[in-house]
Amino acid sequence: MPPASQKPPDDWTILAVIQWTAAYFDSNGIDSPRTTAELLLAHALAISRIELYLRFDQPLSANERNSYKRLIRKRIKREPVAYIVGEKEFWSLPMTVNPHVLIPRPETECLVEQALADLPKKNIGKPWRILELGVGSGAIVTTLAVHRGFHRFTALDISRPALAVAKSNLERHAPDAAVDLCCADLYASFDPLRAQFDLVVSNPPYISKDDMDGLQPEITRFEPRVALCGGKSGREVLEKIIHTSPDFLKQGGILLLEIGYDQFDALKKYARDNTPFRDISVLKDLSGLDRVVRMVKR
Repeated sequence: MPPASQKPPDDWTILAVIQWTAAYFDSNGIDSPRTTAELLLAHALAISRIELYLRFDQPLSANERNSYKRLIRKRIKREPVAYIVGEKEFWSLPMTVNPHVLIPRPETECLVEQALADLPKKNIGKPWRILELGVGSGAIVTTLAVHRGFHRFTALDISRPALAVAKSNLERHAPDAAVDLCCADLYASFDPLRAQFDLVVSNPPYISKDDMDGLQPEITRFEPRVALCGGKSGREVLEKIIHTSPDFLKQGGILLLEIGYDQFDALKKYARDNTPFRDISVLKDLSGLDRVVRMVKR
């Protein structure tokens, strides 16, 4: 909690506590201090943020204050809000998260947007087979299953704890979708003669080792490094997926990968030089940065 020199509110109402906490977070360099204060207090009180505004004059009990203090201490240690509250919104869906999985980012919604654009929108003809490599929290496959649930999905991850999180999100949002979860390292468990997919999608590790050290402590201290670091150049896992995917894609099959903002040119050259992928293009995120590479097996 704030140092003794920073006077706490006299009445401990919801509004007073939010204002005090926001000032404390701001003085300690915490991003979005007011929003963070509200999210943590709503979680401590087991109510929505909107309800906070309806109860601004409500005083907090001693137990409620103590619960809130514990959350503040976690955030001051730079633990991400999503891990503290156990949830992060993605594509307007609340996704369960914990330190075993990467916290879903808004940039990854670009990947989902393109996948939804490629997937048939109506249940006509044979369902597509979709594979997600590195499912993590399940945010991607869950969103696709919610909006295109008549297709068939396979999602894999090398981490069993991550698969448990993905399973919980699928059961929460798309319980009737046909989704197989597998514990595997990329394509290691598949037979290319049998596993032929229409679409492969992945948000793999793509941050270089050097860049990892410069990231925020919320990331370096708490999020799984294996889900972030893509080797010395940051492209090792991406190139491995690009090199291997043609064996598991049908003719005309599509590969969608989230990438770093400065990686497209190198990945395009790698794909052209080493694979049958053509029609290679890049989609930009809302900041105008290269974010998703799309390539088609010809």
